[in-house]
Amino acid sequence: MEASAKTALLEHLGRQHQAMVALLAELVDIDSGSYNKRGVDQVEERLRVWLEAVGISCELFPNERFGGCMAARLPGADGGSRPIVLMGHCDTVFPEGTVAQRPFRIDGNQAFGPGVADMKAGLVMNTFVLDALRRFGVPCPVTGVYTADEEIASPSSRPIIEAEAKHARAVFNAEPGRPSGNVVSRRKGAAFIELEVTGRAAHSGAAHAQGVSAIEALARKIQRLHRLTDYDLGTTVNVGLIQGGQSVNTVAPRATAGIDVRFPTLNIMEKILGEVREICTCCELPGSESRILCEGNFLPLEQDEASRELLDRYARAAAGLGLQVAGEPTGGSADSGFTAALGTPTLCATGPVGGNAHTDDEWCRIDTLVPRAQALALTVLEVAAG
Repeated sequence: MEASAKTALLEHLGRQHQAMVALLAELVDIDSGSYNKRGVDQVEERLRVWLEAVGISCELFPNERFGGCMAARLPGADGGSRPIVLMGHCDTVFPEGTVAQRPFRIDGNQAFGPGVADMKAGLVMNTFVLDALRRFGVPCPVTGVYTADEEIASPSSRPIIEAEAKHARAVFNAEPGRPSGNVVSRRKGAAFIELEVTGRAAHSGAAHAQGVSAIEALARKIQRLHRLTDYDLGTTVNVGLIQGGQSVNTVAPRATAGIDVRFPTLNIMEKILGEVREICTCCELPGSESRILCEGNFLPLEQDEASRELLDRYARAAAGLGLQVAGEPTGGSADSGFTAALGTPTLCATGPVGGNAHTDDEWCRIDTLVPRAQALALTVLEVAAG
């Protein structure tokens, strides 16, 4: 792309601040928790209508249980060559009714509301970048991938993500930029495990010896699981949810736990998950039984040489706009781990700057909507040009 066209593209994006904020307000004011299929589909539908109105075709991937996914496709000047992927998720962690309690609002340069940074601002940014590239041209195809269930490890979206990213030139994941303004170069992987322990019910006063307490068996497992945490190795295990028992005067016949496991690399993932699964399924208390009900996994985002070069390209583009951007690691997981594991160069947290994700105080700096969009667009053009 000629310098004049790049300048025109940047100037166009520079005029989109109010339109970007308006679309962000619409998306934030839709409850779209991961299990809220109607809400997630509503977010996707609003984006589809916007994209198709400006001439970008969208392919839908409906799902019976979760919200659907969508791929917005720019063909590129060279036709069918390898695409660049801009990725983002439409779901949040917040339950139905959150919007009614604290809808979208702006205070100075900060916007607040459920999912405002994680990651509805990223969805808006990607959408406007796609339109800018459509208007001014891009050598290779670009695909915007909008997914449905990232906050619960993408059980329905992962196959679509991997299919779209497998042969891509690069993937940019629009998770929120760090409060420092940096992007993310490394992420830990994660496993979310639901464990069930069963025992034998008995009257806790008259027949205590006849019972087998599922709660006691689970408590023993929790102690062993938490001892697997190794900060030097970068692994953590946290039992964040427990439930069990029938009544205070009954030996508990059943208990469940929700377990969060984090790990920095694929090699360490295999080791730590093997140890966790052994504890989960062994018999801690004679007469008890245990089983894993379900498991969802995020792969770690490991930075290889190609991803390091992608970060360098983004940093140079940002510097040309007066932004100082570096890469930093985080313990949080994201869909970018799936694309990096394919060997596709991946950069994460290219979205507008935000913080306090997953809390009532989540915020996004709306004054970063435009410059982050400009930095992304310039990097896409450089990657597309080879």
